[in-house]
Parts: sequence; C-alpha cells; structure tokens
Amino acid sequence: MLADGLVSRGIDVTLFATLDSVTSAQLDGVCPRGYADDPDLDGRVWEAMHVSHAMARSAQFDLVHSHLDWLPLAFAEHCRAPLLTTVHGFSGAGILPAYGRARSSYVSISDADRAPELDYVATVYHGVDVAGLPFTNEAGPGLAAFGRIHPDKGTHTAIEIARRAGRSLTICGIVQDERYFAEQVAPHIDGDQVVFLGSVGPRQRAEVLGDSTALLHPIAFDEPFGLSVVESMVCGTPVVAYKRGSMPEVVDEGMTGFLVSTVDQAVEAITRVAGLDRVECRARALKRFSADRMVTDYLAVYDTLVGN
Repeated sequence: MLADGLVSRGIDVTLFATLDSVTSAQLDGVCPRGYADDPDLDGRVWEAMHVSHAMARSAQFDLVHSHLDWLPLAFAEHCRAPLLTTVHGFSGAGILPAYGRARSSYVSISDADRAPELDYVATVYHGVDVAGLPFTNEAGPGLAAFGRIHPDKGTHTAIEIARRAGRSLTICGIVQDERYFAEQVAPHIDGDQVVFLGSVGPRQRAEVLGDSTALLHPIAFDEPFGLSVVESMVCGTPVVAYKRGSMPEVVDEGMTGFLVSTVDQAVEAITRVAGLDRVECRARALKRFSADRMVTDYLAVYDTLVGN
C-alpha cells in the first residue's frame, strides 16, 4: 500500500520484493516467490541475496527504505543512498547492536515500540486499505478475535471473556503455536459459541469484523502496533483491548473502544461497548489510520532525509 500510494502521488518507486508480487511500482528482486511457500527455498540464503541485490542498485535512488529486520543494516555501509529503516518490532534484544552501528535513520510504528538506544526521525502509524473494510452500522451480538493463535495474542483469554459475557466468539488467524492451540483453544471450539475460521481473506475478514459487537484483543505482550485493531475500527467495530504496548496510542478510549487490564474489566467493557457510536468510531479510524495518511507521513520523512 505504501509503494502504490507513493506511485499515485507521482513518485518513481522501485519495490524490491518476491518476483510474484503485484504492485503499481517497478518490481525488482531475485526470489521467485515467498520462501515460506516453497520448501526448496532457504530463507537465509534468499534474504541475503535479495538485500545484496537491492544495495547493489542503491546508487540509482534518492532514498532506500527498508522494512526488513536487522539483515539490511549489516549491508548499510554498501548503501549508496540515504537509508531509512522502519522498525516493525524487534525480533529480540540481541539484534540491537546491528541497529546501533548501522548508518541508517529509523522510524518507529508506535512510540511504545521505541528502543532507548536508538534515535528516531519519526513515528509513522500503519495505514490500512479502507476501501476493503466497508462500514457496518448494525452489528450482531457476537465478538471477534483476530490474529495468530499464540499465547502472546491471548486467544484463550478472549474465549474466557466471551464465555463470561455470554457472547459467541469467532476466532480468525493462523495457528502459530500448535500445542497452545491443541490444549487451550481447540477444546472450546464447538462451532456455535466458539467458532474457528483459521486464516481468512480480506472479504471474509471485513464481514466478520463488521458483524461483531466488538473485537477482543487481550494481548499478553507489548504489541508494537496491532493491525487487526485498526481494521476493526475502520469497519465501525470498537475494540476491547488490554492496555499494553501500543494500545493506548491506537485505541481512543470511549470513542473507538476501551482499554482494560483484566478479564473482569473486559467483561464489564462489553456491556458498554454497544453504546459507542460506530459512525464516529469509523470516522476516527479513517482520520488516523488510512493508507493515504501513512503515505503523507512517509513523504514528510523522505523530504527531511533527502533535503527537499
């Protein structure tokens, strides 16, 4: 969305990605497809070749914008244009030396996710495709939980909240922790009060979110951003989220949802969430989290770095 949005603003963009990617920008890369989709591709090898290829062309650009983890920073001395790195959450404290030593500017995706060891040029919140998330004014009584099935996401807590609130729950997401799913999630799935749909596409995602009274987001870690939270709010569906990580920045208390710290508080918030104005919820989300706003914010960062 960022690449396509920049192209729509008249910027000449080359997107370095897998060669089966769909973009309105110029596409370049070395890896034919995502290595997660092809067991014959070794991700470590193809990522290194991919980064090397992009850096080899860096002199042809005014700016190189990286959205990968630490690996491009190891090549930073070979970058012949200003390098900007958006930190999409740190995969571990052990990678911080790569950030501290690299010749790169940094953008955070939330103020909460900033590392004190680094200097940042800006915080740019993610934007979403609002056209693919239509507004639903009349919601059903059920609740939704979106995200990878992992203890960090608190899927089992969402089940408990819904049970105690007397509401049905629809769960969507990939199973990242098989044992956790088998022991703490699967036993509750009955196809009625608890429904599991697995990974869903854009259309079904919008339908599930739009038809829900609220999205439950009882995270057990300091989440850097939380795209499902924003997608829900754009559909007009408010959020009941645990007050951790970026949630106080993303959720506008009493307008787009409620921030809580316990199951009891979440159950109580569900009794109030139907009183929120879904029209106002969507309007606020559109203002703060549209892809167009994200493009505008990044253009301001680019102008700063290239001296325009």
